[in-house]
Amino acid sequence: MEFKNVTAIAKANVYFDGKVVSHTILTADGAKKTVGLIYAGTYHFGTDKAEIMEIIDGSCTVVQDGTTEVKSYAAGTHFYVAPKAGFTITVSSGICQYICSFIG
Repeated sequence: MEFKNVTAIAKANVYFDGKVVSHTILTADGAKKTVGLIYAGTYHFGTDKAEIMEIIDGSCTVVQDGTTEVKSYAAGTHFYVAPKAGFTITVSSGICQYICSFIG
């Protein structure tokens, strides 16, 4: 996926001792997104705003806060996260690449 006419924030967002790394981009229409990598492991993220997580390479499993259902996502799929919620994401091997779009 390619984004045109964006502002990229050079300083990385680094989480979990470098196991999750993303960069923020701001689109011409004012939308905020992050593009990043998740290395093998299990990580929990909380949300402030609603998000759409698009998996662009690799795969992962996700458990949304308040549920026990494990859902699998591969390249070309996405999942929604409600505002003021969270999710646990597991990458069993390799690297999962994603685009996170913040909504609202």
